Amino acid sequence: MIERALPAAPLVLLAASAGVLGTAYVFESGLDIQPCKLCLYQRIPWWSLAGLASALIMLRGRPGWLRAGLGLAALLMAANAALAGYHVGVEQAWWAGPTSCSAPAGGATTFEDLKAQILAGPVVRCDKIPWQLFGISMAGYNVLLSLGTAGFAAAAALRPSPEPRA
Repeated sequence: MIERALPAAPLVLLAASAGVLGTAYVFESGLDIQPCKLCLYQRIPWWSLAGLASALIMLRGRPGWLRAGLGLAALLMAANAALAGYHVGVEQAWWAGPTSCSAPAGGATTFEDLKAQILAGPVVRCDKIPWQLFGISMAGYNVLLSLGTAGFAAAAALRPSPEPRA
């Protein structure tokens, strides 16, 4: 007998992924808050979770595969929480971020180099917080959401199977 709560978990994971990504795109397109390189990297696990959850929805009749997939989802979101935590540290100047998105533009030694930098457009800095609510940045909220999603997936994967009815 298939567990009742287990098959619903992929739907919850898919909804969480859609919600987080949808919010990110509303901020980007609707509010014109452009993502930095680390922000874009943090979207990859959410897209991966959406794909994994979609596959798990099709595996509802196979509890073993479903549990393994939920465990993978938990690991994926835990890794994303670590990445988002690193981004929070960059924002708070606890450590340096990647030079490609934290260092100020410069280093042009010729007119051609300067022209190339200008034409490349502005670099969205990873160490600047473009938006926050209650003192928490988007990367901070991503830490919390990723940890919550990881915990949910792990709990669903480890949930004991109910006893079959006689």
